[in-house]
Amino acid sequence: MLKSKTFLKKTRAGGVLKIVREHYLRDDIGCGASGCPECCRAQDGPALEPRPRAPESSLCPQPHYLLPDTNVLLHQIDILEDPVIRNVIVLQTVLQEVRNRSAPVYKRIRDVTSDLSKHFYTFTNEHHRETYVEQEQGENANDRNDRAIRVAAKWYNEHMKKITADENHPQVIFITNDIKNKEKAVEEGIPAYTCEEYIKSLTANPELVDRLACLSDERNEIESRKVIFPEHLPLSKLQQGIKSGAYLQGTFRASRENYLEATVWVHGDEEENREIILQGLRNLNRAIHEDIVAVEVLPKSQWVAPSSVVLQDEGQNGDDVEDEEEKENTLKTAINEKMLRPSGRVVGIIKRNWRPFCGMLSKSDIKESRRHLFTPADRRIPRIRIETRQASSLEGQRIIVAIDGWPKNSRYPNGHFVKNIGAIGDKETETEVLLLEHDVPHQPFSQAVLSFLPKMPWNITEEDMKNREDLRHLCVCSVDPPKCTDIDDALHCRELENGNLEVGVHIADVSHFIRPGNALDEESAKRGTTVYLCEKRIDMVPELLSSNLCSLRSNVDRLAFSCIWEMNHNAEILKTRFTKSAINSKASLTYAEAQMRIDSATMNDDITTSLRGLNKLAKILKRRRIDAGALILSSPEVRFHVDSETHDPIDLQTKELRETNSMVEEFMLLANVSVAKKIHEEFSEHALLRKHPAPPPSNYEILVKAAKSKNLDFKTDSAKALADSLDQIESPDFPYLNTLFRILATRCMMQAVYFCSGMDNDFHHYGLASPIYTHFTSPIRRYADVIVHRLLAVAIGADSTYPDLTNKHKLADLCKNLNFRHKMAQYAQRASVAFHTQLFFKNKGIVNEEAYILFVRKNAIVVLIPKYGLEGTVFFEEKDKPKPRLAYDEEMPSLKVEDTEFRIFDKVKVKITLDSSNLQHQKICMSLIEPQIPGISVPPDSTNSNTDEPEKKRSKLEN
Repeated sequence: MLKSKTFLKKTRAGGVLKIVREHYLRDDIGCGASGCPECCRAQDGPALEPRPRAPESSLCPQPHYLLPDTNVLLHQIDILEDPVIRNVIVLQTVLQEVRNRSAPVYKRIRDVTSDLSKHFYTFTNEHHRETYVEQEQGENANDRNDRAIRVAAKWYNEHMKKITADENHPQVIFITNDIKNKEKAVEEGIPAYTCEEYIKSLTANPELVDRLACLSDERNEIESRKVIFPEHLPLSKLQQGIKSGAYLQGTFRASRENYLEATVWVHGDEEENREIILQGLRNLNRAIHEDIVAVEVLPKSQWVAPSSVVLQDEGQNGDDVEDEEEKENTLKTAINEKMLRPSGRVVGIIKRNWRPFCGMLSKSDIKESRRHLFTPADRRIPRIRIETRQASSLEGQRIIVAIDGWPKNSRYPNGHFVKNIGAIGDKETETEVLLLEHDVPHQPFSQAVLSFLPKMPWNITEEDMKNREDLRHLCVCSVDPPKCTDIDDALHCRELENGNLEVGVHIADVSHFIRPGNALDEESAKRGTTVYLCEKRIDMVPELLSSNLCSLRSNVDRLAFSCIWEMNHNAEILKTRFTKSAINSKASLTYAEAQMRIDSATMNDDITTSLRGLNKLAKILKRRRIDAGALILSSPEVRFHVDSETHDPIDLQTKELRETNSMVEEFMLLANVSVAKKIHEEFSEHALLRKHPAPPPSNYEILVKAAKSKNLDFKTDSAKALADSLDQIESPDFPYLNTLFRILATRCMMQAVYFCSGMDNDFHHYGLASPIYTHFTSPIRRYADVIVHRLLAVAIGADSTYPDLTNKHKLADLCKNLNFRHKMAQYAQRASVAFHTQLFFKNKGIVNEEAYILFVRKNAIVVLIPKYGLEGTVFFEEKDKPKPRLAYDEEMPSLKVEDTEFRIFDKVKVKITLDSSNLQHQKICMSLIEPQIPGISVPPDSTNSNTDEPEKKRSKLEN
């Protein structure tokens, strides 16, 4: 023990509390070098190589270890993760500082230290007798930590001399970008270099220079440069301004369509969904999408309206902003005062939310230049200026770049190259990009996670059957899409002796295998959901569970959590019970196979009888839900048929829904509602529930206008009124009209979210017209269901609780992550469908199809092609072509092009082509064939005039 530190603290009750802190020092903490004669007895597990295989350095020719300071770890983590960099000593002092300053970097450095091939070693210098230092009088915490790092570096070098008789003993190189700290280290006899000096000395690895992060914004500011942006205010002034009301805090959301426009969603504002509009480079002031910013609201005389102009950044390498000023002037057109919105400017950044960005290099036109612009795949992110020697080899590649800073006299932020993903257009590469861009965790499960899986072969034991019913005798079956391997649910229906029916929903008992708090549980919670792409599934849990031990496959014993009702023949619930169980599914059916059994006149076996009973009850349950106001909405979903060898999509069809789809859905909904009621009864403050907020009336404007254009009476004041209005839409001449209205109604809806019952008062699920709802039926692919299983197990006495399960603040944080992961999974799935749709039309060539107008814009129509479930925009204004006469009526809404009028749901015929002229953003293009408008409509048997060039580039890409 070093010595006691005693201080007095005043309690809330007004008393005085004496606190004694003791700091223990040890002399048995090893240096980490394998085979060290002085430390071998103290090593927990060797990490450093005894003769380090350091990269060849012109500054340090002898073997050496690296000892970086805190800022090097924080800002040069991409360098440290490179396979070339090995044998690094991470001090406890440094690790603690990193943990306090950046959770993502801390996680990355912990991952690196757990990689045995990297030979990173964490040295607990704060508890080592010879390396611990006390804070001196008048010394601040930062200076004390700098001194502690130097003391540890000096101790290491002296220690290496002791244990190696050879003069060529390993050195410990101190890496710091703090010039004063480096000078002090050199004075004390410690070999010290900046990160840039050391990396540039690695003559065999020049590519590492590209990965160096710029040290500061100031370093990149040149005196002669013109200042483009206003200075950001310091955090202390921002906090004072927010407290006084002079500034507002919110999330910066950049526009996809206009790089000179953004909105800031104000945090904690009394006005629901209040947003501030920002227009112009200076008002955006170097904020990047999802940053937390402070904004100053401009005087009302300077307010603007949301722009309908589409502007894309053309990405010049220079810092000339005159062109930007001209573009900003195009936003300032004559505007109706009613359209003006509160407008503002960014005065400072409260929190940066930068991440590594995927995209492609736009090589500089200047020969031999190392400075190039990087164009992110996400249009909301500005171009990034990087320095690289690899520009020629990186052309046509998807790469990852990180932002280092954004000086006030630079048009673009500065960054550095991180990684080459692969060739643009390659399926594996593009899939990796969409996973990275949507922040989908997809790395292989670590050994720490896999270590908590059951050992194979696995069987149900007597211990497993405690608190569990044996239901293996029941005629249970599952009904799922084709090729489904992660089977979450199975059902049964049988007649009881009293004439009533017993119906059971049996859900995979995933919580039996995933225990709270272990590495498997933490990884599942982080992933939140399984992500289904067109050709790939990113599992939430390892495959041994998702496709085997938890999957309710036929003819094998499996553990389940069962919700069992006793019903009469009118589907009225008489009794409900929940039990952990063991089942043996008698059949794993597809929706088509189950439908065939129900419709068959010759099949009357137990499985078929059970399915018919379930289907009959499901129809009654569905009708009852609809009568209560539940919405039956529509969204065009597509299925790809792929070539068995190339795996390219060869056909694209909308998914066919059968009665059996609805049958399974009804019983899953019923189980979710039953479980929600039960867990809320038992845990009124800690139940994990799911709600669907009612949309604000403004969301329905487009739907009401569409109904008005068809002379339909349409009510939206409640879910029941909306459901009734949708049901009444019929047109013998236009059978698809009802589906179009339901698709449009889907666009009006809010996002359903998870929440903790103790943190909210509104539980209602608008779409299902249910006062309470949760997710219980898919624990293999949704972590929310795992938590619900644990709550239900405690409620029925089948399992024990644990602290986090009844901590509403922890549950609220978990719900926040789950909502984010579910949203990102949806976006990733849509991006995968979009990419495969592009592949399909690339191979298909030009296609002519019938379409229906979904939306009318000022210069375009948005159409839906039912055959492919595909949506696209037909523009009536094209660059370098004469502009047609356009008349837009916002009230109808309608658009008159020359003498032809277009309204919502009108039928048109379009030509579909793939535009590959922009490799970064390939897109499906649609041109009007019918109705024919001179100078605009294209004949069905010709190609667009602008498709010849894309065809050339496409062949180059294929080569």
